[in-house]
Amino acid sequence: MNKPEYPLASRTVAIPETRQLDLLADMLEKQGAAVIRCPLVAILDAPNPKPIEAWLKDFIAQPCDDLILLTGEGLRRLVGFADRAGLKGDFIESMKRVRTITRGPKPGRALKEIDLKPDILAEAPTTDGIIATLEKEDLKNRRIGVQLYGTDPNKKLITYLRSREATVTPVAPYIYAPKLEEREVLSLMDRLQAGEIDVIAFTSQAQYRRLVSVAKDNDRAESLHQSLVNTTIAAVGPIMKQTLSEAGIPVEITPDSSYFMKPLVRKMVKVLS
Repeated sequence: MNKPEYPLASRTVAIPETRQLDLLADMLEKQGAAVIRCPLVAILDAPNPKPIEAWLKDFIAQPCDDLILLTGEGLRRLVGFADRAGLKGDFIESMKRVRTITRGPKPGRALKEIDLKPDILAEAPTTDGIIATLEKEDLKNRRIGVQLYGTDPNKKLITYLRSREATVTPVAPYIYAPKLEEREVLSLMDRLQAGEIDVIAFTSQAQYRRLVSVAKDNDRAESLHQSLVNTTIAAVGPIMKQTLSEAGIPVEITPDSSYFMKPLVRKMVKVLS
């Protein structure tokens, strides 16, 4: 049987993505989908550079034994801060002497951009996956840097590392901020409630949190939840899927592996065509 030329021709897909919005929209449109661009959050450098620069200088002067990278975005932002402070070369040299532990493939890609590669890959691309991986390691008295996901303090991971008698030095080089105006977010909710959107594809927890925050501020939390339950949900990876599942929102589409935009679109085509 021949595959349809445009397998998503009858589908309307909302994408709250920001950083790779054009890439994701283009891939979906090539499959025939009608795309609603609704970037819910902006990704910005941490507004106060001083703590980041202090962390970098300390890292260079006394490199950590281990550096846990939770996101590729975080490493790229650290390199950016180092570059603006005139520390990029020293930072990368120090990175070469550190054991790097990555939560998933995206931090690995960011390491490759500076000609490095991860030393340890988490068993699963989640905080629990990192913890399970580190269970095999002796962490006592090791200095461990943790690049955080946005401003999420990841208390679970930090508490675990300290319970293993490690010294932990976290750094948060970027933040999430509102992108789409509130009235446009409410319009997105209207379209979800009206059944005009077949699929909404979440690529970060911050997107869902922004949607819920606006809904709560406008007494629409319950209707938003029901709209999402009634809509086909796509999630870029297991962390996003877990966040939605814990909120009682079933996720029908997630890549089987390699949690990037292209595998997400391939899975959408497979499920929906």
